[in-house]
Amino acid sequence: MARPASKYPTELELQILKILWRESPLLARDVQEALAGGGRDLAKTSIITTLNTMVVKQYVTRQKQGNLYLFSPVITEGEVGDRVLGDVVDRVFDGSTSAVLLKLFDVKDIQGDELRELRRIIDQKLKTTKK
Repeated sequence: MARPASKYPTELELQILKILWRESPLLARDVQEALAGGGRDLAKTSIITTLNTMVVKQYVTRQKQGNLYLFSPVITEGEVGDRVLGDVVDRVFDGSTSAVLLKLFDVKDIQGDELRELRRIIDQKLKTTKK
């Protein structure tokens, strides 16, 4: 029995999207080369199958150029981040953004400049929610 389609990009799909977000449109062979350059050497047929699945999922579009296809992302990095993070917040942390941030502080080293940026964002959010 086939596995149900993932609600979110798989690991490979996300790697491909990251390549296409940096540069697109690209041919399947260009995607294959970029993946190989990152240490993931896959057969061209595997790349084409994955790209075609991503077209069906509406993550990418393809445009015919001669007898080849150029692939471009449809979904943005922000949209993927929003979907995945929103799901984690809801399913793992019962909708608590503070629990997510506290866990983030526990599992990741956060540098001073990042903490200052977080403080700035929090202060800005506080200003806009008071109104």
